[in-house]
Amino acid sequence: SALCPQWPYCRKRCSYCNFNKYVVPAVDEAAMRACLVREARTLLRLSQVQSVTSVFFSGGTPSLASPHTIAAVLETVTGAAHLPADAEVTLEANPGSAGTPHLAGFRAAGVNRLSIGVQSLDDAELQLLGREHTAAEARGAVEAARGLFPGRTSIDLLFGLPGQSWGAWAQGLEAALGLCDDHISLYQLTLERGTALAAQVSGGALPMPPQDLLADMYQTACAMLVAAGFRHYEVSNFARKVGCPLCCAPPRAHGRFVPRGEGGRSREARVQTLEPDAWMREGQSRGHGTRRRVVLNPLGPIANDPLLALGVQRWGRFSPHLSLEAIFGAPGEAKDLQRQGWLVLDGG
Repeated sequence: SALCPQWPYCRKRCSYCNFNKYVVPAVDEAAMRACLVREARTLLRLSQVQSVTSVFFSGGTPSLASPHTIAAVLETVTGAAHLPADAEVTLEANPGSAGTPHLAGFRAAGVNRLSIGVQSLDDAELQLLGREHTAAEARGAVEAARGLFPGRTSIDLLFGLPGQSWGAWAQGLEAALGLCDDHISLYQLTLERGTALAAQVSGGALPMPPQDLLADMYQTACAMLVAAGFRHYEVSNFARKVGCPLCCAPPRAHGRFVPRGEGGRSREARVQTLEPDAWMREGQSRGHGTRRRVVLNPLGPIANDPLLALGVQRWGRFSPHLSLEAIFGAPGEAKDLQRQGWLVLDGG
């Protein structure tokens, strides 16, 4: 299983971001920590998960949490299930909150992988995106992270920004290649409704690159990264070394979950309460902040996991109690896909 706790708070809202995040004068970290711990314990108990192979602290900006909070969640996981020594424990960080002492505290708490939201190494682009850090601060944060998490530091970059040229993108990526470790994620900017950047573009103040240029930017990036020794293992992700049901703790998270502790055997989609204060009240009263539960059909894992869609040889490990034949041989959607030629089922 994988657990994805979320720290929903940020110091400011970036111009392009419409995530469920909150900018507040002060955070009651003790209350948030207690609720993160309680919900993690509740979900692990309900799922009867025996081993957690991945923990991913997302946000918001989880690097704004204290190492004490991160340690408390990981101690809860260790107490409720087996957390192998080689489990991947990742924390997302912004350069502005990724000083060396803070990062060292996260490492001592049990974090062994860092994902840094660099987004750009150009100060004008960072200002356009509303980021709180400079290019120099981003470089410093990545260098500090690589010293503490060698071989396990990832960076995120955005491309397709308003007014961005192919040359500027290629130059920025080249600079990032000289800085990054063994993992990099490239995301094409999406204009989200309600964001400041979307309003500027729709109002004609900023021009977006044409679609053909965006495609050229992406293809150029793929070629540059592969030439630098990276494997392109997912649409946005590249790694030099590429090394499950999903529980989610905290506000806004979506999870895939089997409530075995309640006698259930079907996978559910679970949606958590959005607003942190409401989520904490629900967690304090009933142990979790799950707002909605939807039972998924057996084809759901295949539709939702691109690795399964491309290579079902992982199925036995993913769902040992349910055979491929039991799913694909059943009437309904699978048979329709077979008749249309979209699905081929053989003995393998």
